[in-house]
Amino acid sequence: MTETTWDLTPLFPDLDSPEFRRAWEGVRGRIAHLKGLLEKEAILGEVLAALDALQEEATPLWAYLYARFTANTQDEAALAKLSELEVLFLDFQRLRPRLVRYLALQEPEEAGPHRILVEEAKEEALHLMPEGEEVLAAELSLSGRQAWAKLHESLTSQITAVVDGEALPITKVRNLYFHPEEAVRKKAYEAELKAWEAHEVPLAYALNGVKGEASALNRRRGYRDDLEPTLLRNRIRRKTLAALQEAVRESLPLFRRYYLLKAKALGKERLDWWDLFAPIGEGRRWTLEEARRFIREKLAAFAPRAAQVAEAAFAERWMDLLPRKGKVGGAYCMPRGGGKSLILANYEESFESVSTLAHELGHAYHNFALAQAPASLREVPMTLAETASIMNETLVVEAALKEASPEEGLLILDAYLQGAAQVVVDIHSRFLFESWVFQRRKARELSPREFKELMLRAQEEAYGEALATRHPYMWAVKGHYYGADFYNYPYTFGLLFGLAVYETAKEDPGFAERYERLLAESGMHSAEELGRRFGFDLESPAFWRKGLKVLAEKVEALEKRLS
Repeated sequence: MTETTWDLTPLFPDLDSPEFRRAWEGVRGRIAHLKGLLEKEAILGEVLAALDALQEEATPLWAYLYARFTANTQDEAALAKLSELEVLFLDFQRLRPRLVRYLALQEPEEAGPHRILVEEAKEEALHLMPEGEEVLAAELSLSGRQAWAKLHESLTSQITAVVDGEALPITKVRNLYFHPEEAVRKKAYEAELKAWEAHEVPLAYALNGVKGEASALNRRRGYRDDLEPTLLRNRIRRKTLAALQEAVRESLPLFRRYYLLKAKALGKERLDWWDLFAPIGEGRRWTLEEARRFIREKLAAFAPRAAQVAEAAFAERWMDLLPRKGKVGGAYCMPRGGGKSLILANYEESFESVSTLAHELGHAYHNFALAQAPASLREVPMTLAETASIMNETLVVEAALKEASPEEGLLILDAYLQGAAQVVVDIHSRFLFESWVFQRRKARELSPREFKELMLRAQEEAYGEALATRHPYMWAVKGHYYGADFYNYPYTFGLLFGLAVYETAKEDPGFAERYERLLAESGMHSAEELGRRFGFDLESPAFWRKGLKVLAEKVEALEKRLS
């Protein structure tokens, strides 16, 4: 019988345990030690070793506290300690400008496997403000950008919308988009728009505040535009993003074809916004035991160690699997140290939950592979962080489609394309929207009306004639706009990179042996350099078309099933 709650005792017995106190003081001491090394300008090897040691000691602390809080948001002790840890790490954030300038003065060849940290520091140092200003910016962000983001999070978590006379949380209203009856979905859409309209003013102020602060700091740091710092964070070049965007624009007719096929299946000429997540087909129940066995078997055929990691996650209780009151929604995977992970999920007996679990177990396999690298090289940019999860998810979907009944096959195929379309088409609209917002925000604040107009224009360019209606408040819905800048395009990159890797593995049986090495090295190189080491040219649209080919095959398969 599969245990459904995780076991955190291998990390720490409790918050008051000697082990937890030792780790806490260990982190405090390692930050102080790093500070001392920087002050005396110690040799590069000592500084890098101190950086690795800090990362090793801090990882279990972050994992333990975040896991306790997200599994039970009423755990005040864990929340308080998590906040204290954030304050403790503010000392490290204050050190960052000094650390960057130190690394920027070193020779990359002397850094060994840490070469990328020196190379990135040389670039970042060109954009650093004076140290006092950088420290002040870090401290003010708590009451600036982070406060605006918390306002969005808090306000949107309390918004309700009235459906059939009943006031429902906005999250429940949005979940009605998955309802099989169109009348229910349409009512949810109309109620949701009214709810966002009632709160558009404070949300517009929050978005103006977030983008205004970012734009001001980017100008002060000398970036050519607001996109540039995100390219550096994601370890990609502008030419790579341009190649990705070119392939995405080319693919829009493919996704519009998918939307028209779905509309036909729903008995409509064109989809409305409230139909995007409407179910097609019917699925069977998937017990947790079936999911465990299916994932293990299907991963073993391609990557035996990925299957072993998945089984260890079940057997050693790395996972908290079932929904309950007080537990956060969604799913995540985070490293806990030693090549192991913690996974939170909200499993329901559906194939969608099987797919989500396979996805998170892919992240766990990635963390397992990264344990081969020094600790400071295990932080993978978002662009590359989805590689193993996309691979896992695709392997499981492909296997399920071969075994499913016609009705369940239709449900699985549509759900897969529905998710891919969000990552390619909707994220294209988000990228356009955010680009336009940054352009205009330099001059002044934008009104709610202007945010809505820009959102509708972006959706028009992305969805085109495939949709009969739009959603003018997606800028209010998506917390990503408030928590980060250009947060969304790395998901498109991650999906298509992962699918291109999958397609390569299909074409070249020998690639499976190099797959784990690709994951292990994903924190050690830029995306382009990592790609070159494995035969990929990320600056060419042809590479991205390889990933889109997998999705084109799925659209063709859907068309055959519906004909």
